[in-house]
Amino acid sequence: MRRRRFSAPFASSAVLWMVAICVAGLTTSARANNNNGNNGGGNNNNNNNNNNTGAFVQPVAGVEVDASGVLRVRHFDPRVGMARMQAARQALPADLQRPSPLRKISLNRLEAAVAAAGAASDEMQAMAGLTRIEYVFFYPDSGDVVIAGPAEPFVHDPAGRLRGADSGRPVILLEDMVTALRAYPPDGEATRVISVSIDPTEEGLQRLQQVLRRIGPGLRPQDAARLAMTLKNNLGLQNVTIQGIPTSTHFAQVLVEADYRMKLIGIGLEQLPIRMPSYVQRANPAQVAANAMERWYFEPNYEGVRTSEDGLAMQLSKHGVKLVGANERVGADGRRTGGGRGNRASEAFCKDFTDNYDQIAEVAPVYAQMRNLIDAAIAAAYIQDQDFYSKANWSLDYFGDESQYAVEQHQAPVQVETAVNAVWKGSTLMTPLGGGVNVQPRVALKSDIKQVDRSGETETSRRSAVPANLKDGQWWWD
Repeated sequence: MRRRRFSAPFASSAVLWMVAICVAGLTTSARANNNNGNNGGGNNNNNNNNNNTGAFVQPVAGVEVDASGVLRVRHFDPRVGMARMQAARQALPADLQRPSPLRKISLNRLEAAVAAAGAASDEMQAMAGLTRIEYVFFYPDSGDVVIAGPAEPFVHDPAGRLRGADSGRPVILLEDMVTALRAYPPDGEATRVISVSIDPTEEGLQRLQQVLRRIGPGLRPQDAARLAMTLKNNLGLQNVTIQGIPTSTHFAQVLVEADYRMKLIGIGLEQLPIRMPSYVQRANPAQVAANAMERWYFEPNYEGVRTSEDGLAMQLSKHGVKLVGANERVGADGRRTGGGRGNRASEAFCKDFTDNYDQIAEVAPVYAQMRNLIDAAIAAAYIQDQDFYSKANWSLDYFGDESQYAVEQHQAPVQVETAVNAVWKGSTLMTPLGGGVNVQPRVALKSDIKQVDRSGETETSRRSAVPANLKDGQWWWD
């Protein structure tokens, strides 16, 4: 067999391997892990099978963190725990066993109920089964600050995540809502950005380039695994940077996992049960610069916020999440510079991920979780922006105090381990992928983006949800 030649970037001869590098495995600091709600990824079948666990018939993925702080994806047999899940559903109070197209939750009443109980019950932790935030309402007469959206009975799936028993959609966790509210508190500056970035170190990139220049001719397809391991070991760990929220929250873990698994999908190391080619499958190495570094970021589709004319109601009429790309160059010294030329394969992958986001969220629930977190952040920003705190005489004393309601109990992502997929294809070496998640909730509230609903539909929804005849301690209603 004729041997093929492998050479490094910056060399004049052709490179005959395409190597895609990204993140896989998560090294975290040694913190106690509160497993409320869990944060693993997974697959589900979005069938609305009443009174059964039809949403969990496909293989389920989750995550675990070992004693040294390394996060790994695990796969669970969906048949395990089916009887337990069914029993858990039947054990719910009768009013929580039925789904609701629009469940209303008074956040300040919920805070008072948790404070009175001294701890959050399962019902409180699961926000009464709320699976989406579609509205924010304020009621001046009662002083209630309300979020509303669809809800359904909830159970822990085989991976330990709280999900709707009918649809399989993850429920919104109280700890995540509290994290969002703390980012936009009654007093103090609004959080400008909530973001996660996963980046290789400059030293790692420099070592990587040195290794690539030393690799000589004679590389064969069966050398792919060895090459991948060599590149992985020399690039080393990549750094995780989190802004806007505490690093040891479930909120932060979800954002890191969503970013991490997106890159695995991009380089073909995680397969989704939908028709969507990976970046590696699309890439034409002849069209990519040898020292190109593709970076992908999640950001919200900020358009789609509608408000009533008096501002007492806000509707999230669209729940879009976009994947966007950026191009960089990696120099021989490991330094990165912007201004790289566009990559059509990267652009196509980002567009497909965006267009198929809802479908992806059905089979990999971490993306439904991330969308819920973005909606929670926009809702919290709106509550602060409209000064509902002072109008409701609500100081967030209990939820805003970590010593009373703790959310910073998870292992803080610090570094991730590089993953490499070496593919015998084409004529260019692909260098590391980076990126993250960038959420700026207040952008959605700018006057040139949000829309005033002059049809009155948003206000009509608010009036139909008036918190009337509630019992003492009641914090949700249909």
